[in-house]
Amino acid sequence: MPLIVVCGYPCSGKTRRAEELKAHFEESTDRKVHVVGDGALSVDRNSVYADSQKEKNVRASLKAEVERKVNKDNVVILDSLNYIKGYRYELFCLTKHAQTPHCLVLCLTSPEESSSWNANRAAAAERYSQDVFDALVQRFEAPDSRNRWDSPLFTVLKDDALPLEAISDALFKRKAPPPNQSTQSQPLSSANFLYELDKITQDVLMAIFDAQKTSVPGDLISVPGATEKVELSRSINMAELRKLRRQFISYSKMHPTENTGQISNMFVQYLNKSLH
Repeated sequence: MPLIVVCGYPCSGKTRRAEELKAHFEESTDRKVHVVGDGALSVDRNSVYADSQKEKNVRASLKAEVERKVNKDNVVILDSLNYIKGYRYELFCLTKHAQTPHCLVLCLTSPEESSSWNANRAAAAERYSQDVFDALVQRFEAPDSRNRWDSPLFTVLKDDALPLEAISDALFKRKAPPPNQSTQSQPLSSANFLYELDKITQDVLMAIFDAQKTSVPGDLISVPGATEKVELSRSINMAELRKLRRQFISYSKMHPTENTGQISNMFVQYLNKSLH
């Protein structure tokens, strides 16, 4: 299913736009349309968005639901804040793996306008506290159409009509992005794949651990067998590195690559996405 990612400040009209998109595609096509969002999870927004771990869990649940529904045939609309560029990148990788197009719809409002809409919501349970609202606005990472994961980007103001024809063209007439080696499932052909996977990822871990003794946050760390470098924005202890290694190994067992020479680069890509 082509994926539409709706993003914007709290109380910027995202759900209204998601409903408009759903109605349009149900009326103009014979495709099924699925809306995935905070509402279906019964999210207590002030509890969740004031707690980074709860928020991370909600993002993971939304992503998992999108992953379950996304394919080449119908339409999935993700109605949430989607304000973290790293999270949008993960969604982009998900669509590459499914080999289906995606686009972004940014509901553009000023903080003052959204704050006023928030304060005037009839149901108290639907309002953000001012502290939570201000924090979310401050953390918002606006999409940039120069980034492939934020493109194509459709920006709409509160009184604008949605560019429905252009969105439809982006989803159904545009070629899906090709999967790359970190997202494409490959048949297992190398008998020593698991041995190489275990050895290479362990070597990368030790290189990172040793490099941290003489590096500072922000340094780029070279690791054996990889052309890409590990970007460390903070110090990472061995327990966290081992956890990420286990997760990568579990994923790689299900999605093995024929080219074991790419394992180091794939692991570096995974670490960089997981640590930012």
